[in-house]
Amino acid sequence: MAWVALAAVVVVTLAIVAWPRGGKPSAAQRVQSVSSELRCPDCESQSIAQSSTETARAARADIRTRVAAGQSDAEIRQAYIDKFGPSILLKPESGGLGILVWGLPAAALVLGAGGLVLALRRWRREPHLRPTEADRELVQRARPR
Repeated sequence: MAWVALAAVVVVTLAIVAWPRGGKPSAAQRVQSVSSELRCPDCESQSIAQSSTETARAARADIRTRVAAGQSDAEIRQAYIDKFGPSILLKPESGGLGILVWGLPAAALVLGAGGLVLALRRWRREPHLRPTEADRELVQRARPR
């Protein structure tokens, strides 16, 4: 019964978190969203939303202006990609070399784990060999006295 209650709590929590919010995001929410997707050109380890550098403040102001001018989030992102290159994105677009860089190690890990599972199953199914009397006699003769 406890497992059922736990499963119900998990399902309700996931539904609340994943449920889409109604309405359009405000201009401030859009600025925050777009600026959190773009890497700060100065510090590169933070987003424009997190950074306090002069460049990041100017970028946030530019994004605010673009939002007020009616540009879509995709258009704003593309403008920054055109200016700084694809490395400006904190989460690079999927495709091309990115799939290989992230996909090959993951595929190797999955295939290696699968191979290990198959080998362990095969080893478990093999009969355990027991020495016979002839084997024991052979070992006794081979041992130095």
